[in-house]
Amino acid sequence: MSAGKSALTQREGVPRSLVIQTSFLGDVILTTPLLAALAARGPVDVVATPLGASLLGDHPAVRRVHIYDKRGAGAGITGFRRLVEQVRADDASDAAYLAQGSVRSAALALAAGFRSRTGFATSAGRWLYTERVPYAAGAHHAWRLLSLAGTRAVPNEPAPRPRLYPSATDEAAVEILLDDAGVAPEEPLIALAPGSVWRTKRWPWFPDLARLLSGDHRLVVLGSAADRELAQGIVTATAGRAVDATGRLSLLASAALIGRARVLVTNDSAPLHMASAMNTPTVAVFGPTVPRFGFGPLADAHAIAEVTDLPCRPCHAHGPMQCPLTHFRCMRDLSPERVLALASSLARA
Repeated sequence: MSAGKSALTQREGVPRSLVIQTSFLGDVILTTPLLAALAARGPVDVVATPLGASLLGDHPAVRRVHIYDKRGAGAGITGFRRLVEQVRADDASDAAYLAQGSVRSAALALAAGFRSRTGFATSAGRWLYTERVPYAAGAHHAWRLLSLAGTRAVPNEPAPRPRLYPSATDEAAVEILLDDAGVAPEEPLIALAPGSVWRTKRWPWFPDLARLLSGDHRLVVLGSAADRELAQGIVTATAGRAVDATGRLSLLASAALIGRARVLVTNDSAPLHMASAMNTPTVAVFGPTVPRFGFGPLADAHAIAEVTDLPCRPCHAHGPMQCPLTHFRCMRDLSPERVLALASSLARA
């Protein structure tokens, strides 16, 4: 299954780029500077999961998105072969870029006839690549992904900011949601994103922060339907004043809502990267992970909320489901008052 646009078409003699990115949503968002760089050379097609594809449908750098439902309808060898036929190289100059480094992704590019296959030298599928790019562990992941196109990180310069492009339909969905909640068009908002698929990444004091903020600010809670219980804790803490938007908007509409907010307070999760793409001031809460992994905020105005004096941090590349030492101090010791001060400072700026 694929989603296509006619704005970018294959031109004779112009190489096509295929970017395979079937990782987490944050990775998809951070791939957009790479997509823009490749689009300057010729048409760009992307292989993404159904959720990842939904973020790229209106992106001006992308000609076509091929949806790879690798755990659903596209699973197994039949789904793999079907996708191979969809993405098959048209010309020897076409090039594949393995932003997701599994053996399966590399095998897809090889089976589809891409003679040029570029990926990171540390990836599991590297033995199937024709070009292996060093994985710059100390760089932001947006720089790392952009390096697949030959661009190297520039010391002391911020990483390239990603971009998302919500449609007029997405913007209208946000306005309907806010209007139904009694939020005036000019009313300033602070957005809260309390969820994460990784349990130890969830800062537990969002309801307390919401209580402190709600006297002076209108709050909106973002996330998927799976985050609704967390959102209800915040709504209860604010005596019903916070707007629960969890599970009520598409991903691009959620990005549009983040773009409408004065500040976003978020865990180390996908909304952080949406805020970078929308250039919304961001307070990013880090617990078991740390910004030096390469996934910190890139909005022009941002702040990091973390406990810096714990020898056990970081404990995991993503964030384990339980604290290995059981105390969870990396999150519990981060007080709502500290996060409030950061959010208030950005809101005043």
